[in-house]
Amino acid sequence: MNKLVFIALFFFLFQPFAFAQYEPNYDESKVPEFKLPDPLKTFSGKKIRNAKQWEKKRRPELLNFFTQNVYGEVPGELNISSVEVVEQSNNALNGKASRKQVELTFKKDNRSLSYTILMYLPINVEKAPVFLGYNFYGNHTIANDVNILISEAWSRDNPSFGIIHNQLTEQSRGVRTNRWALDEIIGAGYGLAVIYYGEIDPDKDDMSDGVHPFFYVDDQQQPADNEWGSISAWTWGLSRAMDYFQKDADVDASKVIVFGHSRLGKTSLWAGATDTRFAGVISNDSGCGGAALSKRRFGETVWRINRSFPHWFCTNFKNYSKNEEALPVDQHQLIALIAPRPVYVASAEEDLWADPKGEFLSAYYASPVYKLYGKEGIVQKEMPGVNRPIQNTVAYHIRTGKHDVTDFDWEQYIKWADKFVK
Repeated sequence: MNKLVFIALFFFLFQPFAFAQYEPNYDESKVPEFKLPDPLKTFSGKKIRNAKQWEKKRRPELLNFFTQNVYGEVPGELNISSVEVVEQSNNALNGKASRKQVELTFKKDNRSLSYTILMYLPINVEKAPVFLGYNFYGNHTIANDVNILISEAWSRDNPSFGIIHNQLTEQSRGVRTNRWALDEIIGAGYGLAVIYYGEIDPDKDDMSDGVHPFFYVDDQQQPADNEWGSISAWTWGLSRAMDYFQKDADVDASKVIVFGHSRLGKTSLWAGATDTRFAGVISNDSGCGGAALSKRRFGETVWRINRSFPHWFCTNFKNYSKNEEALPVDQHQLIALIAPRPVYVASAEEDLWADPKGEFLSAYYASPVYKLYGKEGIVQKEMPGVNRPIQNTVAYHIRTGKHDVTDFDWEQYIKWADKFVK
């Protein structure tokens, strides 16, 4: 038999079996046995007994490991060069809110990058607490408001939204109003600030655009193995928004809650871990690399996420693809890095890809760190019933439905923020 024919026949017959072990697992009985690393025991085995020891010894080493081996290090500083209010109105949402669109610009050498923060603030609140989050398809998608500027940044195509040739269009205005519960947020006395994530770093495996090249040295074309992927770049953008909020008289910068869904939920968790100025953190269906435990290998795995989205994490994270047992950390310790500030982890019943049980267990196993501060976390190891939230400093719910953000989610987030942030 011809050698090439033999090879082709081999792959045709045996490739399905070769890759069967990497098919997503949705069977709890097939979750491998694993031992989670203790958040209250250092890498050298020393027990952490109080908040002071946590902050001095354990928290720094955990933060350093996640930085160097999962999300990547930001290789320098880049401060805001200029701030411009490009549009504003005191009569938005039928007079219930003010609207402001603020452009932040960053310059270095011959490069320039700008992104726009769209803000709605309740008209009757002098300094408003704010939910801050990224959106997937442009600020103009979050509300039916003709005054919202349409970004010219690259976008993933979505023909159902009228987005083709990677260009945002008028046709996509208001297509994601269902995810933001804007009237309810404003009515509860909170502001909402949103940013199109593609303006900071386009969501594609290309490190030649966005903010990454601002820090390249000589002929560098890619971040170093321990340097930032896109999640860290988006996190950087959230922190620069916080820099701006601290100078905006309309915002209570001490009460900014960072929110994210899916890959942007991974981003909100990392933002909360790295920037202690955020008063609270919300992870909505964040899954692998977010709230879900990696060692469970349920739904999306480290291998799959690194294969499908190689630009999200630092290159060093690929050392743990199909090798989760070698990870000396897991995502419950990421959540613990947010302590003692409140954190909310949410799942959806049909979103098995994101591993709801793994997300819940992360919140549960992070709770002993919150206990060091006298804060109440998740005290029972059994998941709560569907649509039955646990509202403590560490909060959790699983709701009916799919991978999405719903009015039910926002209702819980607002109640929780009223109690623990506002």
